Amino acid sequence: MRVGLMTREYPPHVYGGAGVHVEYLSRELAKRVEVEVHCWGEQHADAGNLHVRGGEPWAQLADSKEKFRTALEALSLNLAQMEALGAIDVIHTHTWYVSMAGFLAQKLFGIPFVLTTHSLEPLRAWKAEQLGSGYAMSSWMERTAILAADAVIAVSQGTRSDILRVYPEIDPERVHVIYNGIDLEEYRRSSSTDALRKHGVDPEKPYVLFVGRITRQKGVTHLVDAIRYLPPETQVVLCAGAPDTPEIAAEMRAKVEQARATHANIVWIEEMAAKPEVIQLYSHCRVFCCPSVYEPFGIINLEAMACEAPVVASATGGILEVVEDARTGFLVPFEADAQTGFPSDSERFARDLASKLNTLLKDPALGQKFGEAGRRRVEQHFSWSAIADQTIALYQSLLEKKPRQPR
Repeated sequence: MRVGLMTREYPPHVYGGAGVHVEYLSRELAKRVEVEVHCWGEQHADAGNLHVRGGEPWAQLADSKEKFRTALEALSLNLAQMEALGAIDVIHTHTWYVSMAGFLAQKLFGIPFVLTTHSLEPLRAWKAEQLGSGYAMSSWMERTAILAADAVIAVSQGTRSDILRVYPEIDPERVHVIYNGIDLEEYRRSSSTDALRKHGVDPEKPYVLFVGRITRQKGVTHLVDAIRYLPPETQVVLCAGAPDTPEIAAEMRAKVEQARATHANIVWIEEMAAKPEVIQLYSHCRVFCCPSVYEPFGIINLEAMACEAPVVASATGGILEVVEDARTGFLVPFEADAQTGFPSDSERFARDLASKLNTLLKDPALGQKFGEAGRRRVEQHFSWSAIADQTIALYQSLLEKKPRQPR
């Protein structure tokens, strides 16, 4: 079996959960089958069964200043990748950026098409801020691919429910749940603190940690709003970079500066920190905060839990299947606005986040208990080896139903 994994992100160009997912899934699959990763960027590598092939969007689009440029770039690269996919047995796409590659390969070559949904465009209305009118195009590409795919993988039961609600035409039998995973050897509690000192974090003082992109979806501005309800001496570490737009970058900067007026101990790490550094940050935080307003899974919570950090997270989407309330952390409910998906009462959400953060800031013994329970949970339910086995079983079932046609 030769599997083609299609992704925008692949190391060293990873900025979100989908890229993390493909990095580890490809590595684990390659222990069992041949894997070709087709990604964005000039990459070409071979290591045993794992082959990485990168590409760039059409150069003719490079000078465009329009927000819709990204959607056109995605389609251009999907088209350009067709010539390389002729020898693939199963094609497996991740995110809308590459979904049309799967759709086209299915039509042109008769290849079984698997699509993993890491998020759904219709549930991310704020993407119009990032993509402009290209949001209509990204939504069309996602819809077209999902309805055509031979199998759709949802990363949580909550995501599966969202898929069936947003795309009621799809046969529920084609939608399968396979969770995200975690490398349990790599992500574990570290005693080192050099990365903390490098970034200006005082290891002797308890701190609240956020790790993620600056995007509406991840809700980091709601955490910044919550800082004013924390004790003034609280250390807050924002490992937050890669803003979606200049507008949200400016909003984030303004909110952080406002918060610093009363809370001086805010450390903002604006670059995407290296993985060993992030592991140190998880390992020594008093509490990790995931304030996402939309989260099909939330792999960052797995990372934190693997490093024995207690978690305070939004009670939404796949987070409900990862974080156990009052066992591995606290879940904070909010009522979402029907139009935007954001909390309808953002002030209340900020206060509620702060309330749970304060509970763990004041009770390190409870935090340690939650952290140890979180580590046990990821060991029991979220190993990549089990996830790779489930994925290959799905591939095999499709190949049995749909033998490849000679060309």
